[in-house]
Amino acid sequence: MNNVTVIGAGLAGCEAAWQLAKRGVRVTLHEMKPALRSPAHHSDDFAELVCSNSLRSDELTNAAGLLKEELRRLDSLILRCADATRVEAGGALAVDREAFARAVTEQIKSHPNIEIVPGEVTEIPEGRVIIATGPLTSDKLFEAIHRKVGGDFLHFFDAAAPIVTAESIDMDSAYAASRYGKGTADYINCPFTREEYDAFWNALTTAEEAPVHGFEDKLVFEGCMPVEVNARRGYDTLRFGILKPVGLPDPKTGKDPYAVLQLRRDNAQGTLYNLVGCQTHLKFGEQKRVFSMIPALRNAEFVRYGVMHRNTFLDSPRLLDATFALKSDPRVRFAGQMTGVEGYIESTASGLVTGIAAACEEQGREMPALDRQTAVGALASYISDHTVAKFQPMNINFGILDPLGYKIKGKREKNLKISERALARLDSLKGDLT
Repeated sequence: MNNVTVIGAGLAGCEAAWQLAKRGVRVTLHEMKPALRSPAHHSDDFAELVCSNSLRSDELTNAAGLLKEELRRLDSLILRCADATRVEAGGALAVDREAFARAVTEQIKSHPNIEIVPGEVTEIPEGRVIIATGPLTSDKLFEAIHRKVGGDFLHFFDAAAPIVTAESIDMDSAYAASRYGKGTADYINCPFTREEYDAFWNALTTAEEAPVHGFEDKLVFEGCMPVEVNARRGYDTLRFGILKPVGLPDPKTGKDPYAVLQLRRDNAQGTLYNLVGCQTHLKFGEQKRVFSMIPALRNAEFVRYGVMHRNTFLDSPRLLDATFALKSDPRVRFAGQMTGVEGYIESTASGLVTGIAAACEEQGREMPALDRQTAVGALASYISDHTVAKFQPMNINFGILDPLGYKIKGKREKNLKISERALARLDSLKGDLT
């Protein structure tokens, strides 16, 4: 059996390598760190989470929760490590990002079927290959991919939120709670009065941004919108979005505040918190000035400022099939955000599909078709749907799964039925997938 080459040890690359290796296929895994890093990377570990530490909802009434449950049932390495390093975040799955990356790295490095080759890859190798180099692919490999696929890459910009120390948060001006009292009180909530919000909004919308070549507001992916770009859309935009106060009454007044910023635990020890939804590309000094206007953060210690970087992705419906293989050269597969799946778990799912598909080919058997009744299959179908005229990155959502075909009263009840059908469908295929 020949080696399969995987390029990139992020979430998608590690998942692909794991799925291949556990099926007895030998893997050569290339990772350019630590010799070369992108501007968004800080750690030498694999599967580094460069944006949020949350993998979003863990409930089956949410499409993200369904996708995670499907990945668990398919023995996803990423989900296994995420579950083992989770930190409390209400109904969401959030992780201690350092412990998570360390756990994935240890599993990958200790597998006898995986050989790690450090250093940059500048050309597409011969043989079966999975390219999972993410939205920050190095320039030389980017050019090699561009020559391979022809045409133009699409692109957007992605942003990360600042992180502060827990001890520097003024708890006299904040309170612990989860929205609507759901689950445990895992978030620190930083309330605003109307006057405080007014001053913050004015400062945020006029603050100086760091220069980003070619940046335009219209190119920002909606799911990772810089907070200052979002704020410029209107005075109340944040109050109906990331600063929504509904369901978070201040215990001092018993009423919802005018606006509220939530902080989410970023590590298991609870010593670090990230500013939920505050991805930004303001200059570092401006970030400290503006976010310190929030009363609970007036003396905050920022251990990491937000950053802005370019993401690139393929026009996948024209280029890839439902196993993420290049139509013009099926030995080459792509996985992760460069395929247009958006988000940690979506990237993981693409890595899982490419790993299983490549393993099936190595073993001389066909991979069972994953259809739109499952979340994993719906993502694969979306990125390969040639009828999609204007392709844009996509998070998992119930809108891309097949409808039930009958009406159910209530959105949660309908979503739960879709999830139950998806898991039953997945279980019927599981024997041929694992």
